[in-house]
Amino acid sequence: MAQVNAYLTFNGNCEEAFNFYKSVFGGEFPYIGRFGDMPPSEDGKQVPEADKNKIMHVSLPISQETILMGSDTGGEWASKHVAGNNISLSVNTDSKEEADRIFNGLSAGGNVTMPLAETFWGAYFRMWTDKFGIHWMVNYDDPAKMQH
Repeated sequence: MAQVNAYLTFNGNCEEAFNFYKSVFGGEFPYIGRFGDMPPSEDGKQVPEADKNKIMHVSLPISQETILMGSDTGGEWASKHVAGNNISLSVNTDSKEEADRIFNGLSAGGNVTMPLAETFWGAYFRMWTDKFGIHWMVNYDDPAKMQH
């Protein structure tokens, strides 16, 4: 069974926005990671100094079923940020197979913006825009690879 959550992308003010959302919804952030926490890319590229303190990922549980998630954009992605076009639907699955099935179905006729990746945080992850212009992410958190 998959869980669908809203994923919001900001242009440098994600932390401010999520502190505001937390003041309204209550609760705590179970995770908040910054771009400076990322390891260097495979080609040795480091995160630019201007982006190191920006939010790579934050989550705020709103109810038992719903998590509001977000991040800042940076680098070459920043120029593509458009207010109103900065919301994605994030699908968390119980297996790689389910992640593949959802990706293969919803990406048909669309545009893959981040191909399948085994991430440094232990997830099986993809991003795409479907043929209707809706932004999607699919994520499977492999319990054997999760970092805390």
